[in-house]
Amino acid sequence: MTFELGISVDQSDPINDASICPAPIVQLQIGDPRSWKAPELGYEGGPQALRRAAEEAGVGIYVHAPFVINLASTNNRIRIPSRKLLQQHVSMAADLGARAVIVHGGHVTAKDDPQIGFENWFKAVDGLRLDCPILIENTAGGSHAMARHLDSIARLWEAISAASDFDQVGFCLDTCHAHASGEELDGIVDRVRAITGRIDLVHLNDSRDAAGSGADRHARLGQGQIDPEMLVEIVRQAAAPTILETPGSVQDQCEDMAWISRRL
Repeated sequence: MTFELGISVDQSDPINDASICPAPIVQLQIGDPRSWKAPELGYEGGPQALRRAAEEAGVGIYVHAPFVINLASTNNRIRIPSRKLLQQHVSMAADLGARAVIVHGGHVTAKDDPQIGFENWFKAVDGLRLDCPILIENTAGGSHAMARHLDSIARLWEAISAASDFDQVGFCLDTCHAHASGEELDGIVDRVRAITGRIDLVHLNDSRDAAGSGADRHARLGQGQIDPEMLVEIVRQAAAPTILETPGSVQDQCEDMAWISRRL
Protein backbone atom coordinates (compact mmCIF):
# COMPACT_ATOMS: atom_id res chain seq x y z
CA MET A 1 0.00 0.00 0.00
CA THR A 2 1.19 3.53 -0.82
CA PHE A 3 0.92 6.09 1.98
CA GLU A 4 0.48 9.77 1.12
CA LEU A 5 2.81 11.70 3.41
CA GLY A 6 3.31 15.45 3.56
CA ILE A 7 4.65 18.38 5.54
CA SER A 8 3.56 21.74 6.98
CA VAL A 9 4.91 24.68 4.99
CA ASP A 10 4.92 28.46 4.82
CA GLN A 11 2.40 30.03 2.45
CA SER A 12 5.03 32.07 0.59
CA ASP A 13 6.43 29.21 -1.52
CA PRO A 14 4.69 25.92 -0.57
CA ILE A 15 5.32 24.15 -3.87
CA ASN A 16 9.06 24.71 -3.66
CA ASP A 17 9.04 23.51 -0.03
CA ALA A 18 7.15 20.38 -1.10
CA SER A 19 9.78 19.66 -3.75
CA ILE A 20 12.55 19.42 -1.13
CA CYS A 21 11.31 16.09 0.29
CA PRO A 22 9.53 15.65 -2.20
CA ALA A 23 6.07 15.67 -0.60
CA PRO A 24 2.85 15.01 -2.55
CA ILE A 25 0.76 16.97 -0.04
CA VAL A 26 1.31 20.05 2.13
CA GLN A 27 -0.52 21.96 4.82
CA LEU A 28 -0.37 25.73 5.13
CA GLN A 29 -2.06 28.66 6.83
CA ILE A 30 -3.47 31.55 4.83
CA GLY A 31 -3.18 34.22 7.49
CA ASP A 32 -2.02 34.81 11.03
CA PRO A 33 -3.13 31.70 13.00
CA ARG A 34 -3.62 33.77 16.17
CA SER A 35 -5.45 36.71 14.59
CA TRP A 36 -9.07 37.55 13.74
CA LYS A 37 -8.00 39.25 10.52
CA ALA A 38 -9.38 37.96 7.23
CA PRO A 39 -7.11 35.50 5.40
CA GLU A 40 -4.47 36.98 3.14
CA LEU A 41 -2.40 34.64 1.01
CA GLY A 42 1.23 35.66 0.80
CA TYR A 43 1.82 33.76 -2.43
CA GLU A 44 2.77 35.83 -5.47
CA GLY A 45 -0.23 35.96 -7.79
CA GLY A 46 -2.74 34.95 -5.11
CA PRO A 47 -4.99 31.88 -4.77
CA GLN A 48 -5.41 31.19 -8.48
CA ALA A 49 -1.66 31.29 -9.09
CA LEU A 50 -1.08 28.86 -6.22
CA ARG A 51 -3.84 26.62 -7.54
CA ARG A 52 -2.20 26.45 -10.98
CA ALA A 53 1.26 25.83 -9.50
CA ALA A 54 -0.05 23.05 -7.24
CA GLU A 55 -1.91 21.37 -10.09
CA GLU A 56 1.17 21.53 -12.34
CA ALA A 57 3.35 20.04 -9.58
CA GLY A 58 0.76 17.45 -8.56
CA VAL A 59 0.76 18.70 -4.95
CA GLY A 60 -2.39 18.48 -2.82
CA ILE A 61 -3.03 21.34 -0.38
CA TYR A 62 -4.66 21.38 3.05
CA VAL A 63 -5.39 24.64 4.89
CA HIS A 64 -5.32 24.95 8.68
CA ALA A 65 -7.81 27.44 10.09
CA PRO A 66 -6.68 29.97 12.74
CA PHE A 67 -6.39 28.72 16.32
CA VAL A 68 -8.58 31.55 17.62
CA ILE A 69 -11.70 30.07 16.02
CA ASN A 70 -14.12 28.64 18.59
CA LEU A 71 -17.45 27.64 17.04
CA ALA A 72 -18.65 26.15 20.32
CA SER A 73 -18.36 29.34 22.39
CA THR A 74 -21.42 30.73 24.15
CA ASN A 75 -19.90 34.22 23.87
CA ASN A 76 -21.36 35.99 20.82
CA ARG A 77 -18.24 38.10 20.47
CA ILE A 78 -16.21 34.93 19.91
CA ARG A 79 -18.68 32.58 18.23
CA ILE A 80 -19.97 34.96 15.53
CA PRO A 81 -16.50 36.19 14.42
CA SER A 82 -15.39 32.53 14.47
CA ARG A 83 -18.08 31.58 11.96
CA LYS A 84 -17.19 34.54 9.75
CA LEU A 85 -13.46 33.79 9.86
CA LEU A 86 -13.96 30.09 9.11
CA GLN A 87 -16.21 30.94 6.15
CA GLN A 88 -13.53 33.29 4.82
CA HIS A 89 -10.93 30.53 5.08
CA VAL A 90 -13.19 27.95 3.46
CA SER A 91 -13.91 30.30 0.56
CA MET A 92 -10.25 31.12 -0.05
CA ALA A 93 -9.30 27.45 0.35
CA ALA A 94 -11.83 26.63 -2.37
CA ASP A 95 -10.30 29.33 -4.60
CA LEU A 96 -6.82 27.86 -4.26
CA GLY A 97 -8.07 24.30 -4.81
CA ALA A 98 -7.42 22.98 -1.31
CA ARG A 99 -8.65 19.53 -0.37
CA ALA A 100 -9.98 20.63 3.03
CA VAL A 101 -9.75 23.14 5.89
CA ILE A 102 -8.77 21.77 9.30
CA VAL A 103 -10.42 23.40 12.32
CA HIS A 104 -10.13 22.69 16.05
CA GLY A 105 -13.16 21.59 18.05
CA GLY A 106 -13.22 24.56 20.41
CA HIS A 107 -14.62 24.66 23.93
CA VAL A 108 -17.14 26.14 26.35
CA THR A 109 -16.43 27.54 29.81
CA ALA A 110 -16.82 25.79 33.15
CA LYS A 111 -20.15 27.53 33.80
CA ASP A 112 -21.66 26.51 30.45
CA ASP A 113 -23.75 23.45 29.65
CA PRO A 114 -21.59 21.52 27.13
CA GLN A 115 -24.71 20.70 25.14
CA ILE A 116 -24.91 24.35 24.11
CA GLY A 117 -21.44 24.01 22.61
CA PHE A 118 -22.52 21.01 20.55
CA GLU A 119 -25.65 22.86 19.42
CA ASN A 120 -23.52 25.86 18.42
CA TRP A 121 -21.42 23.54 16.29
CA PHE A 122 -24.57 22.28 14.55
CA LYS A 123 -25.69 25.85 13.83
CA ALA A 124 -22.24 26.73 12.49
CA VAL A 125 -22.02 23.75 10.12
CA ASP A 126 -25.63 24.24 9.03
CA GLY A 127 -24.94 27.89 8.24
CA LEU A 128 -21.59 27.56 6.47
CA ARG A 129 -21.23 27.50 2.69
CA LEU A 130 -18.85 24.56 2.44
CA ASP A 131 -17.34 25.02 -1.02
CA CYS A 132 -14.36 23.21 0.50
CA PRO A 133 -14.75 20.45 3.13
CA ILE A 134 -13.83 21.06 6.75
CA LEU A 135 -12.08 18.50 8.96
CA ILE A 136 -12.63 18.72 12.71
CA GLU A 137 -9.42 17.99 14.62
CA ASN A 138 -9.21 16.40 18.07
CA THR A 139 -7.56 18.66 20.64
CA ALA A 140 -5.04 18.09 23.42
CA GLY A 141 -6.37 19.88 26.47
CA GLY A 142 -9.24 21.65 28.15
CA SER A 143 -11.73 20.07 30.54
CA HIS A 144 -14.62 21.65 28.62
CA ALA A 145 -13.38 20.94 25.09
CA MET A 146 -15.69 19.64 22.38
CA ALA A 147 -13.15 17.30 20.75
CA ARG A 148 -10.60 16.30 23.39
CA HIS A 149 -12.12 12.97 24.47
CA LEU A 150 -13.87 10.40 22.33
CA ASP A 151 -17.11 10.62 24.29
CA SER A 152 -17.27 14.35 23.52
CA ILE A 153 -16.44 13.72 19.86
CA ALA A 154 -19.35 11.28 19.77
CA ARG A 155 -21.71 13.97 21.11
CA LEU A 156 -20.30 16.47 18.63
CA TRP A 157 -20.79 14.11 15.71
CA GLU A 158 -24.32 13.35 16.76
CA ALA A 159 -25.09 17.08 16.99
CA ILE A 160 -23.74 18.02 13.57
CA SER A 161 -25.04 14.95 11.73
CA ALA A 162 -28.35 16.71 11.03
CA ALA A 163 -26.64 19.76 9.45
CA SER A 164 -27.39 20.41 5.78
CA ASP A 165 -23.75 20.11 4.61
CA PHE A 166 -22.75 17.31 6.98
CA ASP A 167 -21.37 15.31 4.04
CA GLN A 168 -18.72 18.04 3.73
CA VAL A 169 -17.45 17.49 7.29
CA GLY A 170 -14.66 15.02 8.04
CA PHE A 171 -12.22 14.20 10.83
CA CYS A 172 -8.52 14.87 11.40
CA LEU A 173 -6.75 12.68 13.96
CA ASP A 174 -3.74 14.30 15.64
CA THR A 175 -1.47 11.78 17.40
CA CYS A 176 0.13 14.28 19.81
CA HIS A 177 -3.27 15.67 20.78
CA ALA A 178 -4.72 12.19 21.37
CA HIS A 179 -1.72 11.25 23.54
CA ALA A 180 -1.90 14.52 25.50
CA SER A 181 -5.65 14.20 25.95
CA GLY A 182 -5.19 10.95 27.84
CA GLU A 183 -6.81 8.72 25.23
CA GLU A 184 -5.23 5.28 24.80
CA LEU A 185 -3.51 5.25 21.40
CA ASP A 186 -3.72 1.50 20.95
CA GLY A 187 -6.84 0.91 18.88
CA ILE A 188 -7.72 4.61 18.60
CA VAL A 189 -8.20 4.46 14.84
CA ASP A 190 -10.96 1.88 15.17
CA ARG A 191 -12.56 3.76 18.07
CA VAL A 192 -12.60 7.03 16.15
CA ARG A 193 -14.03 5.36 13.05
CA ALA A 194 -16.75 3.75 15.17
CA ILE A 195 -17.84 7.30 16.09
CA THR A 196 -17.25 9.31 12.92
CA GLY A 197 -17.23 6.61 10.26
CA ARG A 198 -14.08 8.17 8.82
CA ILE A 199 -10.58 9.54 9.27
CA ASP A 200 -9.80 11.94 6.43
CA LEU A 201 -6.39 13.15 7.57
CA VAL A 202 -3.74 12.27 10.17
CA HIS A 203 -1.58 14.90 11.84
CA LEU A 204 1.48 12.83 12.71
CA ASN A 205 3.35 14.29 15.67
CA ASP A 206 5.31 12.94 18.61
CA SER A 207 4.76 14.61 22.01
CA ARG A 208 7.19 16.39 24.31
CA ASP A 209 4.94 15.68 27.30
CA ALA A 210 3.48 12.71 29.11
CA ALA A 211 0.19 11.03 28.24
CA GLY A 212 -2.78 12.90 29.73
CA SER A 213 -0.76 16.11 30.25
CA GLY A 214 -3.16 18.18 28.17
CA ALA A 215 -0.12 19.93 26.66
CA ASP A 216 -0.06 20.55 22.91
CA ARG A 217 3.69 20.48 22.39
CA HIS A 218 4.83 18.55 19.34
CA ALA A 219 8.12 16.66 19.09
CA ARG A 220 9.94 15.15 16.16
CA LEU A 221 9.13 11.53 15.39
CA GLY A 222 10.90 9.08 17.68
CA GLN A 223 12.16 11.89 19.93
CA GLY A 224 9.12 12.35 22.16
CA GLN A 225 7.10 10.29 24.61
CA ILE A 226 4.88 8.34 22.20
CA ASP A 227 5.86 4.75 21.43
CA PRO A 228 7.40 5.00 17.92
CA GLU A 229 5.73 1.77 16.83
CA MET A 230 2.37 3.21 17.84
CA LEU A 231 2.91 6.19 15.54
CA VAL A 232 3.64 3.82 12.67
CA GLU A 233 0.63 1.66 13.48
CA ILE A 234 -1.75 4.63 13.56
CA VAL A 235 -0.65 5.75 10.09
CA ARG A 236 -0.92 2.21 8.79
CA GLN A 237 -4.38 1.61 10.25
CA ALA A 238 -5.79 5.02 9.31
CA ALA A 239 -4.62 4.63 5.71
CA ALA A 240 -5.36 8.33 5.19
CA PRO A 241 -3.30 11.26 3.92
CA THR A 242 -0.81 12.16 6.66
CA ILE A 243 0.69 15.57 7.40
CA LEU A 244 3.71 16.10 9.65
CA GLU A 245 3.54 19.09 12.00
CA THR A 246 6.80 18.31 13.75
CA PRO A 247 9.03 21.21 14.86
CA GLY A 248 12.02 22.51 12.97
CA SER A 249 12.82 23.40 9.39
CA VAL A 250 11.39 21.98 6.17
CA GLN A 251 14.48 19.77 6.01
CA ASP A 252 13.75 18.49 9.54
CA GLN A 253 10.22 17.58 8.48
CA CYS A 254 11.59 15.86 5.37
CA GLU A 255 13.79 13.76 7.66
CA ASP A 256 10.74 12.90 9.77
CA MET A 257 8.88 12.00 6.59
CA ALA A 258 11.71 9.65 5.68
CA TRP A 259 11.60 8.21 9.24
CA ILE A 260 7.95 7.20 8.95
CA SER A 261 8.34 6.14 5.32
CA ARG A 262 11.06 3.61 6.16
CA ARG A 263 8.92 2.07 8.90
CA LEU A 264 5.82 1.82 6.77
